[in-house]
Amino acid sequence: MSNCQSCPVRGRAICASLDGDELAAFSRMARHQRVPAGHTLIWEGEDVPLIANVIGGVLKLVVAAADGREQIVGLVFPSDFIGRPFGKESPYRVTALTDAEVCIYNRNSFDAFAAAHPHLQHKLLRRTLDELDRARYWMLLLGRKSASQKVASFLLEMSDRLARLDRKEAGFELPFGRQQIADILGLTIETTSRQLTRLRADGIVDLPSRRAVVIHDRGAMERMAG
Repeated sequence: MSNCQSCPVRGRAICASLDGDELAAFSRMARHQRVPAGHTLIWEGEDVPLIANVIGGVLKLVVAAADGREQIVGLVFPSDFIGRPFGKESPYRVTALTDAEVCIYNRNSFDAFAAAHPHLQHKLLRRTLDELDRARYWMLLLGRKSASQKVASFLLEMSDRLARLDRKEAGFELPFGRQQIADILGLTIETTSRQLTRLRADGIVDLPSRRAVVIHDRGAMERMAG
């Protein structure tokens, strides 16, 4: 059983709409699970018996192409939602990029609870629409933008998602290395490294370490992202 009252993402997760009694009932349905980096939580094309809130860490959504290659089609951060309520098969594999923690619910129990609590369904719908908007943006990022636009767009997205978690104004720590960034953006690691070096040389960002990023000129970054 999970303790929802002490959950670090309580105010941002879908369960934020529940009152005390509802939250207590919701908490009794949940179990906490650690997901080591590289471990797969949900497999593509399989029936998914679980729903999960991400408590910590970052997970990737992966789809296998016809030629066997894999494409990362999304990232999942703390307070994000995983699974298919009122559905069955997953269209993608969910694998931990970093060590992660999730709060897991049985899908059937979750569906029944959501059906009895319309405000939770409303929160779930809003979250789903936000994810749809992100997926459409991801399609634009991967399909139409240049390498420099991809890297700039990616860093802006990471700043929005991670700087808030780190409670920093402009700096954040990436939870993955350059090879993984290249995989996410559909670039080579050489191209990704060149773009990062260019951003640093132009004074737009600082890269204090292999994973630390500080954005000095957000306006220039946004113009580069197009």
